[in-house]
Amino acid sequence: MTRRAAFFDMDRTLVRVNTGSLYARWRFQRREAGLRDMARVARWMALYTFGAIDAEAVSRRALESVAGMSEEEFRHQLADWYRAAVRPHVTRFARDEVERRRRAGDTLVILSASTPYVVGPLAADLGIEHALCSELEIDGGVFTGRCVDLCYGPHKVRFAERWAEEHGVDLAHSAFYTDSVSDLPMLQRVGEARVINPDPRLRVLARRHGWRVETWR
Repeated sequence: MTRRAAFFDMDRTLVRVNTGSLYARWRFQRREAGLRDMARVARWMALYTFGAIDAEAVSRRALESVAGMSEEEFRHQLADWYRAAVRPHVTRFARDEVERRRRAGDTLVILSASTPYVVGPLAADLGIEHALCSELEIDGGVFTGRCVDLCYGPHKVRFAERWAEEHGVDLAHSAFYTDSVSDLPMLQRVGEARVINPDPRLRVLARRHGWRVETWR
C-alpha cells in the first residue's frame, strides 16, 4: 500500500507570520538586539517575500548571535519563546488541516528552513511526529555559529526525498503546503501542491499551474 505524507512549511503557513521577525522583536524587547538589528531583519523579510533572499548569507549572519551559546540553554529559551510569542500565531486553519490530514491517515511532516529549536516546539504542539529542518553545528554542547545543512529552496526536495525513502512514502502521492516561491521545486515534486498565503511571485505561478490557493489567518 502506498504511504502518503503531508509536508507543511512553517513560516506564513502553519504560523501566520515569519518567526524570524517574532524572534528579532523578542530579542529587542530583552535588549539583546538594537534598532540596526531590527532594520536588518526587516530587510531580510522583504527580500524573502519577493523570493530574492540569499538564504546562505542570511543564515551565516543570523547565526552569529548564537555562536558560543549553550545548545541546552538555547533550547529551553526558545521553548519559552514559542509558548509566549509563536503559539498565538498558529492559525486555526492550520490546526484544522493538520487534523484532517491525520484523520485521512497521512504521515505528517514539518519541512522548514528554520532550526529544530523553533520547529520542535511547533511540531509537539500540533502533534506532528516528523520535522525536517536546517541543522546547526555544535561542538562540545556549544553552537559554533555555522549551519551544517540548510533546508531551504531546492534543498528541501533533498531532505524530503531522503526522508521519504527511509519511511516508504511516495512523494507523487503526497502533499506540500507553503507560502513561498522559494519552495517551487518541492511544490513540483509532490502530487498535491497547496499554496497558502502566497507571496506575489508564487501567486502568479500557482495560477499558471492551476494550484489551489488558500488564505489561512
